[in-house]
Amino acid sequence: MDVKQLKYFYTIAEEGQITRAAKRLHMAQPPLSQQLKQLEAELDVQLFERHGRTMTLTQAGAFLFEKAERILLEMEEIRDEVKERDEGLKGRLAVGTVKSCFSMLPGRLGRFRESYPGVTFLLRDGDSFQIGELVKNRQVEVGIVRLPLPMKEFDHVQLADEAYVGVFHRDQVPEQTPEGGVRMEQFKGVPLLLLHRISGAGQYEMILEECRKHGFEPSVICECPDVTMLLSLVAKGVGATIVPVSTLDSFHPPELTAVPITDAHVRAKSAVIWLKQRHLSKQARRFVEEFDT
Repeated sequence: MDVKQLKYFYTIAEEGQITRAAKRLHMAQPPLSQQLKQLEAELDVQLFERHGRTMTLTQAGAFLFEKAERILLEMEEIRDEVKERDEGLKGRLAVGTVKSCFSMLPGRLGRFRESYPGVTFLLRDGDSFQIGELVKNRQVEVGIVRLPLPMKEFDHVQLADEAYVGVFHRDQVPEQTPEGGVRMEQFKGVPLLLLHRISGAGQYEMILEECRKHGFEPSVICECPDVTMLLSLVAKGVGATIVPVSTLDSFHPPELTAVPITDAHVRAKSAVIWLKQRHLSKQARRFVEEFDT
């Protein structure tokens, strides 16, 4: 059994069909079928159940698929690491970010490009759960997320905490305190539009808990994972929202007024994450260093 056979097997398993796998591998179907037969004969196991043209993994096949995936990824990472030792810093870096953290990117990206003009970027957005999945699936190498997030599978650099602010339509701002802000109790009865992840707990639950600590159940009329959509709705007078203060650095329609919350104890936390026990490309390591200062 060699790496080439593992790649053939892995591709067949992903495609579920010899014909599609051969097309993806740019080879004829008969040699691919022969390679699979040789592998099954060598291992003395049946790796697939045949259902006409469709193929599904046996228990032994599923075990080999998991091992093959790990080996092939490791081979790819070894190849990349060896190439990096003989090349300058260049290539493409895939980064995922939640929109409420987007303001952390432009300055760092600009400085990075000045130092390493040979590197280009692929940017993906989503909520923290989605960005975590993109990192785990290796669709992006580095993610910028809001905490909390289960960190078992990630290494990370935690960023500075920041305050939450109330955001209102400019004609709907409640009376402010002498300190120039609003109190949490002033959100009682206000139609609230809050960030809510597609999966898992996060800022939504933190804001609800803060409201309850101040003695009221908030009136949440809209939940959404996209902060730009929430701010657009607030700009139309639909309600108010509570977001990390840096969010307004990137998305601040003129109809909005952001007001400090003078008695809120909740803080927004964020982090740069990457997959544990995975080789980080040279450009990814340098990019992470932009946040670790």
